[in-house]
Amino acid sequence: MNVKEAVKKAIEYIADVFKSERPKSIGLEEVILNEDANTWEVTIGFSRPWDYPKAGLVTGFFQPQNPKRQYKIVRIDNKSGEVKSIKMYEIKNK
Repeated sequence: MNVKEAVKKAIEYIADVFKSERPKSIGLEEVILNEDANTWEVTIGFSRPWDYPKAGLVTGFFQPQNPKRQYKIVRIDNKSGEVKSIKMYEIKNK
């Protein structure tokens, strides 16, 4: 499996698994080949409807709605292409 195949599989998997939660703006954030475990670790970012700020009468028209982003690490077996897990990616506060 190459990096493009791993990324495509991860994005499609996230879209399917979270389908009922209507994810939007699904995209690649990071990809790493874990050679010790022979797995791809693909970080995917997306937003769900409740991640968008509530728009007021004035703010809804004049300010862009920048949603919060959710990040998930999708681990994919490099040999079989099987998705092994989805894990939350935690952003550390600075």
